[in-house]
Amino acid sequence: MAVVEAYAELARRVLAGPARLGRTRLVAVDGPSGAGKSRFAAQLADALAGPLGGRPPVVHTDDLLDGWDDQVTFWPRLDEWVLAPLRDGEPGSYRRYSWVRQCFLPRLVPVPVAPVLLVEGVSAARAVVRPELTLAVFVTAPASLRLARAVARDGPEILPELRRWHEGERAHFAVDETVTHADLLVDGAPTLPHDADRYYVRLR
Repeated sequence: MAVVEAYAELARRVLAGPARLGRTRLVAVDGPSGAGKSRFAAQLADALAGPLGGRPPVVHTDDLLDGWDDQVTFWPRLDEWVLAPLRDGEPGSYRRYSWVRQCFLPRLVPVPVAPVLLVEGVSAARAVVRPELTLAVFVTAPASLRLARAVARDGPEILPELRRWHEGERAHFAVDETVTHADLLVDGAPTLPHDADRYYVRLR
């Protein structure tokens, strides 16, 4: 049953939860491409900004992929550069991948030690990190809509890679049982009327 809930209330839930990654509450926003993960993560970060006195860092896993073939194998990079330092109470940093230049850029993106860190992207809530998560979110939407969104964003020339990517997503989510273990299942294509800047639609 779909329910409209406020990002502000979810922010309070996150802040009331335990910090399991060192001193940081780790929130993973997972789901297939085009479902609306980035938007959800951005809105939750905005809702957290007030109570925290500033917007929490958001890491997008797409920035850590070494191209299309690195769909789920990027994780050691995320762990070494970001999660491991935070685990020890130290700031992390990473080099952002340029999909245009097809290489990692030299400039480091800092990830400070903060009360909350949001990690957004496919496989962000995978089994290996579940013990350290304060909240696991899975955003879903119909496959046809997700495909249309991705093509509108990146152009029709990516269709062959995108179809292969979608197959990889389905395989990963099935083996990982990501949806089963998610704390929150979000409708990324809701039909219930609501203010999308302040509210989201929960499916479970």
